[in-house]
Amino acid sequence: MVLSTPIYTSEGAHSNKREIQQRGKRTTSKLRRSAQIANLYWVLKGKLEGRGVEGKPSKASKGQNNVPDKSPVKGARSGMADALAEMTKRSSYFQQIEEDVQKYAKSIEELKSSIQKFQTKDMKELLEFHSKVESVLEKLTDETQVLARFEGFPEKKLEAIRTAGAVYKKLDGILVELKNWKIEPPLNDLLDKIERYFNKFKGEIETVERTKDEEAKMFQRHNINIDFEVLVQVKETMVDVSSNCMELALKERREANENAKNSEESKMNNVKEERAKRLWRAFQFAFKVYTFAGGHDERADHLTRQLAHEIQTDPDQADSSNMS
Repeated sequence: MVLSTPIYTSEGAHSNKREIQQRGKRTTSKLRRSAQIANLYWVLKGKLEGRGVEGKPSKASKGQNNVPDKSPVKGARSGMADALAEMTKRSSYFQQIEEDVQKYAKSIEELKSSIQKFQTKDMKELLEFHSKVESVLEKLTDETQVLARFEGFPEKKLEAIRTAGAVYKKLDGILVELKNWKIEPPLNDLLDKIERYFNKFKGEIETVERTKDEEAKMFQRHNINIDFEVLVQVKETMVDVSSNCMELALKERREANENAKNSEESKMNNVKEERAKRLWRAFQFAFKVYTFAGGHDERADHLTRQLAHEIQTDPDQADSSNMS
């Protein structure tokens, strides 16, 4: 039996090849660039950022002026822009922004003038003015969108006021916390708490010190003069707290000596070792504060020396390796 072999003609081969190519084309034909999508993006960007709807022209739109006014393509683009404008107009979010512009126009204009004229060297006055500003702006649905409708609004000065207020408020908060710090025994618990807080704000203070000169210049450009005197007050108050801790350490040392007289001999060594550790810890903390503050006052200097003397002259003092 003779098997017949299919014969592929040249025409059939070309036809089959075209079919394969067409299938390949149909696979990728779903992904196409669209000038309308690009235009839609820029229209949305313009609307959302409060700019005009023309946005940034895409490559396709650069030749748009060459399209006749009655062209279906230009008509489609115009229709889409109109539809988008109508959608935006009806958006409750943008309606609320427009309502805010109308409702708070007088307050914002007054605020604009107040900010432009504001100048101070008094940080308390700065905080009061900052609070007044925020009491108006916090009512707005979208501060950026609303203020953009008021030409010449001093946004950079507003930012300077906010930054200066935030810096001073942070430093003043630390100062108040330190001034109100309760010095209560036992010493170890007190040192645990104050060291945690000290380590927390120490980095913040160092950051302010690194940037204060540059920020002061920026504030001065907007007639806000901060002398950062509060930084000095924080350091001085921290030294006071450290001195209070040293006084408590010395007081507990005296009390421990009295208690040791009535203690059993087997407990004496443990009491003395623990007492020496507490003195050393108080001294270490005092030194950390000294380094941070850049010095000690007369009281702190006296207490530090007294504490060091107590540690050095204790005949039963624990080995320094045990106290470090």
